[in-house]
Amino acid sequence: MNPFLSKLLVDIARKRLQSKKKNQKVSKKEIVPLVRRFQVEVAHAIKEYIFILIGVFSAGFGLKGFLLPNRFIDGGATGISLLLQNVTSLDLSYFLILVNLPFLILASRTIGVKFAIRSIAAIALLAFVVHFIDYPTVTEDKLLISVFGGFFLGLGIGMSMRGGSVIDGTEVLAIFLSRKLSLTIGDVLLLINILIFSVGAYILSIETALYAILTYLSAAKTVDFVVDGVEEYVGVTIISTKHEDLRHMLTKELRRACTIYAGKGGFGKSGESYDKDIIYTIVTRLELAKLQMEIDKIDKNAFIIMGIVKDLKGGMIKKKPMKDH
Repeated sequence: MNPFLSKLLVDIARKRLQSKKKNQKVSKKEIVPLVRRFQVEVAHAIKEYIFILIGVFSAGFGLKGFLLPNRFIDGGATGISLLLQNVTSLDLSYFLILVNLPFLILASRTIGVKFAIRSIAAIALLAFVVHFIDYPTVTEDKLLISVFGGFFLGLGIGMSMRGGSVIDGTEVLAIFLSRKLSLTIGDVLLLINILIFSVGAYILSIETALYAILTYLSAAKTVDFVVDGVEEYVGVTIISTKHEDLRHMLTKELRRACTIYAGKGGFGKSGESYDKDIIYTIVTRLELAKLQMEIDKIDKNAFIIMGIVKDLKGGMIKKKPMKDH
């Protein structure tokens, strides 16, 4: 970290500890853990704000380079804002703030004040970008507008979410309603967007509403890629009497880390439980077929449980590819 910033963090940590201990002397041993915590918080904050900035400018490009000049709409709060702009001809930037404001007030109560403040800043910046920055109109082809307008808008929404904020507040409403009603977040979002597209079909045209659905699908898929990662991971649980051979195969031959759980089988030959080791590892979807083949070589009767893992941090999976042999 920058020496000036490091010194600043040390001074802040010392002052904070002195305020708690009053006249007592603060040792270096006490300062170091607090400075490390501050360093982590600052590093994460910088990364998150970079994500938000990228997200805002990407969404701005999707709106002004594709959707807005061609009178297209999208789903969610952005879709409502575009619909109102088409009806009233007022500047889109005003509607982005006004439409999202109730959702952000709701976010401060359901998610947290810090999240709401960060989202207000992101949406205000998006409104500024849309109002003052002139993006070039890329194309007038309706299919390209739908797909790529949705892509850049979805990229912006996804990057903002990775930065700990939203630039489209309807997901906050979906979270709130899903807690109150017996509906999932996806169900609530679907109902909201059906309503938006229906109004769009009535006010603008059915063709515009159909293209808006395509825009929404493109944006939603891009958000999934950005938030969950393009590369999907699979968590694999292996239960076998040949667990030691399987562990050796994973760690030595395929160069994959694994975790061993001490488990108990509940259906022994005599009807009593028995001890067994359970192996858990994570591979990419592309490596799954190879892993299954190697397991079959050792134990064709192994019990294997597989589940999608959304994202990962740390470990060996992103550092070492499987070894071919």
